[in-house]
Amino acid sequence: MQNIDALVCCEPGRLEIVQRPAPHPESGCALVRPRRVGICGTDYHIFQGKHPFLHYPRVMGHELAVEVVEASAQSGLAKGEICVVNPYLSCGRCIACRAGKTNCCANISVLGVHQDGGLAGLLSVPESNLIKAVGLTADECAAVEFLSIGAHAVRRGGVTGRDRVLVVGAGPIGLGVTLFARASGASVAVLDRSEERVATAQTIAGAAALPADGDTSAAVRAFTDGDGFDIVFDATGSQAAMEKGFDFVANGGRYVLVSVIKETITFMDPDFHRKEMTLFGSRNATNDDFRRVIDAIRGGDIPIGRLVTHRTTLGNAASSIPVWANQKAGLIKALIEID
Repeated sequence: MQNIDALVCCEPGRLEIVQRPAPHPESGCALVRPRRVGICGTDYHIFQGKHPFLHYPRVMGHELAVEVVEASAQSGLAKGEICVVNPYLSCGRCIACRAGKTNCCANISVLGVHQDGGLAGLLSVPESNLIKAVGLTADECAAVEFLSIGAHAVRRGGVTGRDRVLVVGAGPIGLGVTLFARASGASVAVLDRSEERVATAQTIAGAAALPADGDTSAAVRAFTDGDGFDIVFDATGSQAAMEKGFDFVANGGRYVLVSVIKETITFMDPDFHRKEMTLFGSRNATNDDFRRVIDAIRGGDIPIGRLVTHRTTLGNAASSIPVWANQKAGLIKALIEID
């Protein structure tokens, strides 16, 4: 039986390249070869032992550009074709799936989180989770998933050209939110303690910047003439920031929590009711969100070349990921190349 290399997070803080048997696809699944794997906050949290939904050991990797090795004739997939992977494997039967909300399936299994992901030589994936991306490079395909998180959050919040939007947290997910909120016609500002990240959001997405030092509530009031923002998105992964974000929402406004953390979030109920605020959770993304992102990249609206700042190989990833997890200067998106 053929063996493949896989990068395994054996326990928090320990990554190893191991040999594993190659997967044998079940009916309805395709055999694919990962070519690019994006590394994101979820992967860093797994490495650091901070992810709330994970058991070790685990092969990480859910931001995937893959090459089709073997698929059924009825799938319409061609051998050698480069595809995007929707890593959110849904059951198709639960209440969420029946409502078309496969992103929050009651029995969801996420590649690289609930089951082993794409940091390996071969992977078996349901054919329905492979999305054609004609005209996109492998680098571009690997960026679709994290941008889809932002696109889904913007759709979830119902952003329009009439809205003033604040994105708190200007990492890759927050940058995706910013890009697609701007594409929806909204006026967008970002708030982040990192001046470098704020500058990136300004230059790449055309966002305004709010000062992160001092009284942020006062800065929001000054920026919005005392009104607050129509929609606030949190993409920080910080309990304190998520709780503080309630203060930034205008009367009648919406608050979208994109971050996932282990802790309990609390808020002041009288203030929440006084504003008649709407609170949304935004989880994962659907195939429709993936296709929207693919169209935006194909149309030249997303500068992938400026988003990918770091890269390494599968063989060197065990030493690179710990560095990226702790040294964020200059880092937007890191890719692992697999030949």
